Amino acid sequence: MSTSLASSTARKPWQVIAAGICALVLTVGLARFAYTPLLPLMRVDAGLSAAQGGWLATFNYLGYLLGALLAARVGDMQQKFRFYRIGLVLAVAATTLMGTTTQPWLWSMLRFVAGMSSTAGLLLASGLVLNWLLANRQRPRLGLHFAGLGLGIVVSGLATGLLAGHADSSAQWRWLGLLGLLFLVPAWCWMPAPTPTSAAQAAQAPPPPSRRWRQLLVAAYFCAGVGFVVSATFIVAILEQTPAFGGHGSAVWVLVGLAAVPSTFAWDRIAARIGLIRALMLAFALQAASFVLPLLDSGLAAGLGSALLFGLTFAGIVSLTLTVVGRHYPHNPAKAMANLTLSYGVAQILAPALAGTLARSSGSYQASLLLAAIFMAVGIVLLAAMPRDAHDHAR
Repeated sequence: MSTSLASSTARKPWQVIAAGICALVLTVGLARFAYTPLLPLMRVDAGLSAAQGGWLATFNYLGYLLGALLAARVGDMQQKFRFYRIGLVLAVAATTLMGTTTQPWLWSMLRFVAGMSSTAGLLLASGLVLNWLLANRQRPRLGLHFAGLGLGIVVSGLATGLLAGHADSSAQWRWLGLLGLLFLVPAWCWMPAPTPTSAAQAAQAPPPPSRRWRQLLVAAYFCAGVGFVVSATFIVAILEQTPAFGGHGSAVWVLVGLAAVPSTFAWDRIAARIGLIRALMLAFALQAASFVLPLLDSGLAAGLGSALLFGLTFAGIVSLTLTVVGRHYPHNPAKAMANLTLSYGVAQILAPALAGTLARSSGSYQASLLLAAIFMAVGIVLLAAMPRDAHDHAR
């Protein structure tokens, strides 16, 4: 037995899942999502405009897209494992260094690096976890792993909330970088190196889905990317503009995270009953509703409902989509996930800059919310047109 295989089988399931969760908290919750609750404070401290805030988010997603491209091009799982560990280190570095400058061009570079690092949690860690689950005959469900998305939001929201009034945005970024070290250790130590695929296992792999199936899923995931990034980038700033939430943006972000933590378990259960694609359609519909509510009412109930619905759906959409793909490509799920995620990444490059520009032109984020809702509705139509197969049902 090889050293890597022995190391892999020596891991307990809770350790592997915990490693993936910690990777998501670090690379997505802190390095990527902490920008959302800190954006209003950065606008005060550094005089950022809405458009500049959108462009910083765009650089973050450009980095994410490059990371996804690298992950898609690399077929060797051992190389992906090395990239995973590099991503963990980059996440800590990029987060900490955000607090050492107020130059927009340096912030843009650091957001780009942070975006690259987020693929370590979203793509590489999820692929490594799924690879381990399949190799060790565990249920191939990623709902527990993707609870790290919601937990990461809770961590970043609580941290920025506790630091509010005691530290400016630069100091908060440095504290978040230090906090990231606590998650780097288990994400590094407990994630096992991937096991090699035997010839017999490769022969048993299911046939790839049809080209039409792939194209429709890619297009639907692009729509999900637009909806996700508008809310993930601007939800705090949007609700900060309403009388009901003025000055309580971090609390809203924590609410989103608290809703997201258990949501992935719930979506696993829903998918087991109605199928993965139908569960995705339901999640798309609920997320579209989260964008419509603030357009209908600027009150407390609509704002809370919007935050809750977004939290309950965005992690579920990612988890369900990557689970669908992982089951069709069980022996190298990270590569297949990365190929799909390129469409999600392109949406996340285009949408923040467009949303920020619309906000600057109109003086509000209403046009951005309407755009996101329309894209989610188009995504539902695309999912409904997908051919069904046996792998679309949770097992």
